[in-house]
Amino acid sequence: MIRSVFISFLLLLATRGIECNAQTASSKQNKPDKRGIITGADQTDKYLQYLKGKRIALVANQSSLIGNKSSVDSLLSLGVNIVKVFGPEHGFRGNASNGAVVNNEVDVKTGIPIISLYGKNEKPKKEQLADVDLMVFDIQDVGCRYYTNINTLEYVMEACAENNKELLILDRPNPNAYVVDGPVMTDDRFKSAIGIHYIPMTHGMTIGEFAQYLNGEGYLNEKCRLKIIKVANYDHDKPYTLPINPSPNLNTQQAVMLFPSLCMFEGTAINEGRGTLMPFTILGAPALKGQYAFSYKPVSIPGMSERPNHKDSVCYGLDLRTYDINKLRASRQINLAWLIELYNAYPDKARFFSPGRANQDISAFDLRIGTDTLRKQIIAGMSEADIRESWEPGLQKFKAIRAKYLLYP
Repeated sequence: MIRSVFISFLLLLATRGIECNAQTASSKQNKPDKRGIITGADQTDKYLQYLKGKRIALVANQSSLIGNKSSVDSLLSLGVNIVKVFGPEHGFRGNASNGAVVNNEVDVKTGIPIISLYGKNEKPKKEQLADVDLMVFDIQDVGCRYYTNINTLEYVMEACAENNKELLILDRPNPNAYVVDGPVMTDDRFKSAIGIHYIPMTHGMTIGEFAQYLNGEGYLNEKCRLKIIKVANYDHDKPYTLPINPSPNLNTQQAVMLFPSLCMFEGTAINEGRGTLMPFTILGAPALKGQYAFSYKPVSIPGMSERPNHKDSVCYGLDLRTYDINKLRASRQINLAWLIELYNAYPDKARFFSPGRANQDISAFDLRIGTDTLRKQIIAGMSEADIRESWEPGLQKFKAIRAKYLLYP
């Protein structure tokens, strides 16, 4: 009896030892690789104490994460006093369509007031900052002039400077940081809600770097006091897969990587996948029937695109869902060939580019590109090589300026 009990005891110890070793192995396997990219937000040890005891306002949306949890929810659970949240285009929880009006509200989950910074109230007001000690900016960007998060960044920095508030930026990688390309906007005529900076179409900077650029290049009447928590183990050439969709229509990594090239089509007769569950990975128009085998039908999708170009009409064109992104990375360029190809294929070229806005002789395409030169070059039949050569003086000048503000290799 004693012998059998003793054997059972030994077996129990062995089993527990196996379980313990398995758990240890599992924990090692699941432990993040310290050489991998770590966002600023995920490095709470570097800023949590700085937040404690202060009234915090957070500029955030659904891409603001600590681990896999909302930065707002995480910081609240860590004892941070968040008094309000400012939300950019698409809203704090990221469920508003492109260009949709986003109103002020109270977050159902936390009870915190949410103030919209998209629409009429682009910039935090003095009274909205009166009960704030420190602003925190934590939003994922994708590196394009026409992606409006950098506009929000400038307005927030301006408000902070005017009201003597410091801005803490929890930096995040730019998935398109490898590419600095496209014409540089130089004319005030082309400034709009989708472009207010004199930069190329893709700028190759993180939000933290872009904030330093805004401070240093005189975009603000007075400089904003900045504190930046840098991304760890990061450089501009390092691929980065976003853990969450940065906006409703960038719902895949493929879309994020193709966005700089495909968003140009928003000012043309070509649908760029809005009105489907494949935005920014497909291109087409009804007029291209017979020239392309691939087809799809854009429809109204609440929360993504209610009024897509060519709604309820079958479009024919290019399927880029499996396009090898490494080709873009290798070229370090926006793909201009697709724009030239579809313009040449379009039967009614006079209607290819969108008409001017009301009372202004500026097309929607020109506003997105930041100049009317590219449209004129394509209409004139200029080669891609010659178009790119015309960009070079502006790009080289910008790259020299950009170099002064980089935080990463």
